[in-house]
Amino acid sequence: MASIQETIEALRDKLHHYNYQYHVLDNPVIPDADYDAMLHELIELEENHPEYQSDDSPTVRIGGEPLSNFVKVQHETPMLSLGNAFHDQDLRDWDQRVKNGTGREDVSYVCELKIDGLAVSLTYENGRFVRGATRGDGTTGEDITVNLKTVGSIPLRLPEDANLEVRGEVFMPHGSFQKLNAAKEENGEALFANPRNAAAGSLRQLDPKIAARRNLDIFLYSIANDRGKGLESHHEALEYMKSLNLKVNKETKKCASIEDVIAYVNHWAEERKNLNYETDGIVIKVDSLPLQQELGYTAKSPRWAIAYKFPAEEKMTTLIGIELSIGRTGAVTPTAHLEPVTVAGTTVRRASLHNEDLIREKDIKIGDKVVIKKAGDIIPEVVRVLEEERDGSEQDFSMPTHCPECESELVHLEEEVALRCINPTCPAQVREGLIHFVSRTAMNIDGLGEKVVTQLFSHELIQDVGDLYYLTYEQLIELERMGEKSVNNLMQAIQTSKENSLERLLFGLGIRFIGAKAADTLAKHYKTMDDLKVASSEQLAAVPEIGTKMADAVAQYFEQPEAEQLLDKLKQAGVNMNYLGVTTETVGSLFEGQTVVLTGKLERWTRDELKEIVETNGGKVTSSVSKKTDLVIAGAEAGSKLAKAESLGITVWDEQQTADFVND
Repeated sequence: MASIQETIEALRDKLHHYNYQYHVLDNPVIPDADYDAMLHELIELEENHPEYQSDDSPTVRIGGEPLSNFVKVQHETPMLSLGNAFHDQDLRDWDQRVKNGTGREDVSYVCELKIDGLAVSLTYENGRFVRGATRGDGTTGEDITVNLKTVGSIPLRLPEDANLEVRGEVFMPHGSFQKLNAAKEENGEALFANPRNAAAGSLRQLDPKIAARRNLDIFLYSIANDRGKGLESHHEALEYMKSLNLKVNKETKKCASIEDVIAYVNHWAEERKNLNYETDGIVIKVDSLPLQQELGYTAKSPRWAIAYKFPAEEKMTTLIGIELSIGRTGAVTPTAHLEPVTVAGTTVRRASLHNEDLIREKDIKIGDKVVIKKAGDIIPEVVRVLEEERDGSEQDFSMPTHCPECESELVHLEEEVALRCINPTCPAQVREGLIHFVSRTAMNIDGLGEKVVTQLFSHELIQDVGDLYYLTYEQLIELERMGEKSVNNLMQAIQTSKENSLERLLFGLGIRFIGAKAADTLAKHYKTMDDLKVASSEQLAAVPEIGTKMADAVAQYFEQPEAEQLLDKLKQAGVNMNYLGVTTETVGSLFEGQTVVLTGKLERWTRDELKEIVETNGGKVTSSVSKKTDLVIAGAEAGSKLAKAESLGITVWDEQQTADFVND
């Protein structure tokens, strides 16, 4: 009769095999119910016999205990970014540079679909998965091993005792993304803008059980260090990875010439819409590993690889109306209401028009036939009007003179493009302020998404952020789609947020010009809300990194009787008003290691506010565009910096793309 240890090992071996068949080969060999029964049996055996537990057991895929933070990891081999190509001629020019650099005319290439996900590095020692890390800034990433172990297509042990580091892209299939957003919508939470953000957000959850529920997948695309295996070509390396049960994209192809590469690119530019995952281009690599070494690297990218970026898909539709929304700071943003059209795999009904100047510049009228695309395959935007399609029924659009929410007169503040409502009691601004207060980078009240906040506000259960702390079970249970479990979880999240450090509360109050980093600076300096609120503009401006505009805004805010009343209400509810030594610099690393340039006239934020967001989340803001720039965020009337970024192939985002990325 088999011993307990032998039974456990046998179950593990079977489950590893079934995982490989299901997640890598897409060939399930036993019913889900039978798999679940075996896994449950293994869980019970390991719980009853902890001496036989193992870090590579299939049971780790269900997720372990939450982490307090992610540990930094130094990459042994840097994870560099790739140069970009946008046209066939770009690829031919790169091919010629490769041939000039190697002195050879017979260079072959390997083409791979460029998966739109999160780049990771996996390390195996003696055939066991021991560490997984994000790309980070290419040199330093974050250890997300516990979350990666929940990805079914990542083998926890290899069929041989190999020592190697492999690189790949974790992604969320379309089906999983749709299910996730459907669940978030049902819970009244903010939706993910796209599968890439959903995958990245899932892997950066401190609770591995959340990652385990997200149904993530992976494609491995390179060996960073084969520990002396002696491989001669990239194609050979991919075949070796397959032999180790590592999941390699089956659409990868070896090409004998650059013209074969271009044919592959053109094929997938059309066929990619039939895939069940997002791909935004093709990665082309020199196949010979010795030639790769000979070609070497620039400061930012390998000379032996390039990424071809697909052009954004464009579709025609009808602009049937223009709606206005009022942001937290009172900015009025026009949005195009469109006849539904499918673009890049999703149905588009709305597109940002940014401001009145853009509407005038593009001569947009209600009823126009327009061409739209998704900037970066993410954010819908109106590209141009089809003037030749006009029949005379189209109507000019005029921005209102008064706020559509509160009827207050709209004004143009100095040096701003946007119209703005300056009524502090405007319902739209109050609602947006509430949404900001509960957001992740502010008070971080889980379960209080935009829809739930809107429900509470429309039912007049909350009028300011202080009211959140006086909500009762009886009030919440009456809301649409709020069950007993959801209410209890929300009540607990509200209670937990009372213990936040001062900088989160200060940021959540939404004081003009005060981003997360400035809030952290002020909280560190003054330590208590009582000391901060009595500081004069001069005293505030003397704090390092606090400018005159910030200082004036803070002083003016606390001079308002309404602010004093709100703080009293929060204090009476038990909300912490002291600095606890936990800084907002640990909130996130959305822009970690990125060099960012801001240009043009911004509407959603001031330049200082957006700079705070980038720097708080690990980025560096510089004033000029160069080859070292990773991202340019462009507002209206962006000029030479935008042109230079485009000529260098640097990623460019508008404000809407930036906002969606930050919010997610």
